[in-house]
Amino acid sequence: MVGMSPESVATESTVEVLTVEPTRRQPTLAEDVAAGFRRQPKSLPPKYFYDERGSALFDRICDTPEYYQTRTEDGLLSDCAEAVLQRARPDHVIELGSGTSRKTRRLLDACQRLGVAPRYWPFDVCREVVEQAGAELMAAYPWLGVTGLVGDYHAGLDALPAPPGRRLYVFLGGTLGNFPASESIAFLRELRGCMGDDDALLLGVDRVKPAGVLEAAYDDAAGITAAFNLNLLSVLNRELQADFPLESFSHRAVYNGTDAQIEMYLEARRDLQVRIDALNEVHTFHAGERMLTEISRKFTPRSIEHELAAAGFGVETAFEPADGYFSLVLARPRG
Repeated sequence: MVGMSPESVATESTVEVLTVEPTRRQPTLAEDVAAGFRRQPKSLPPKYFYDERGSALFDRICDTPEYYQTRTEDGLLSDCAEAVLQRARPDHVIELGSGTSRKTRRLLDACQRLGVAPRYWPFDVCREVVEQAGAELMAAYPWLGVTGLVGDYHAGLDALPAPPGRRLYVFLGGTLGNFPASESIAFLRELRGCMGDDDALLLGVDRVKPAGVLEAAYDDAAGITAAFNLNLLSVLNRELQADFPLESFSHRAVYNGTDAQIEMYLEARRDLQVRIDALNEVHTFHAGERMLTEISRKFTPRSIEHELAAAGFGVETAFEPADGYFSLVLARPRG
């Protein structure tokens, strides 16, 4: 497998882990901050949310009553998993951004009911999470073979393995919505280039719905999402020797109906100056000035079909709950 280096993993689980080598350079945190702070409004990539504390806070967000997305997708996947597997008939399931593989268990439960045993390939940036998730899954499903993949899918997919047989690629959680449309299509097109004619893609996307529902989901009453957003400043303080005073910023979540996306901001409560020693820069924030930290685009059936078509996919079937809050789309390479 070109571009991958097998590495021995000293665990009792015997989970094989491969490193997926990057095929293009990714900017550093310092470079992203320098570029983002030159924009209007200032902005930061959301990937820096997920330090140890940020990851723990996000897990808590998923359990809040306002955050419908995780439980809706999980329930939908439970309902349609057998239909997905019967259509895709995969020999391999390759999951991008697999994390703890919590929702993947719905697919594996369906495999068990159907008496099929594809190999599972979780792909995530954190080696420890991949190893732990793989070990737990192999203990829960003794028939399951797991090959972990460690790397950053933002850094390119050219080195992603292509095991022989039919492959089902899985990209859940509505994560596609964190890409601007042009980057989303480019990412899907790159994934399309990894796939054969018999492969399939299972994609989870959040749907357009009333603004009040969306804004509450990203601004829960308990303030967990606010803490998650503000933690990004702690990351900058720690990693770039900055002096952001967290108490001088507020969390804001606004639905932009024109672009059909939630926009998360950090808003300055007062005029202030912030020094970032690693960049040797001082930045001024005025009271009420907002810094964009995340977008989360929402889709209609037509818009996701259009985006997939632009990347070389056709929609085979789509699953949604009665309220239309979420979609799981099974797509095939076209053209």
